[in-house]
Amino acid sequence: MKRAPAPPKKQLLHFVFGGELTELGATEFKNLDEIEIVGLFPDHASAVAAWRAKAQASVDNAQMRYFVAHLHRLLDPEEHEEEGDRE
Repeated sequence: MKRAPAPPKKQLLHFVFGGELTELGATEFKNLDEIEIVGLFPDHASAVAAWRAKAQASVDNAQMRYFVAHLHRLLDPEEHEEEGDRE
């Protein structure tokens, strides 16, 4: 007996970017022209994998930081408003 195909995963866009910060603990970039856009990802797991790779590659620069932005929450805030910080 064949199994029914799994329903397609819902696309939850995530944006990964980073750059050098003005100071440790801050979220202000030294130079906006040098922000690195890592990419857009269809789910949290792939975004975190990309974030982790970039963060580990820049470990020698304490002021270099990468971030994961949840674009799906910006695109449809009402649908994701009750999610809080959960994925």
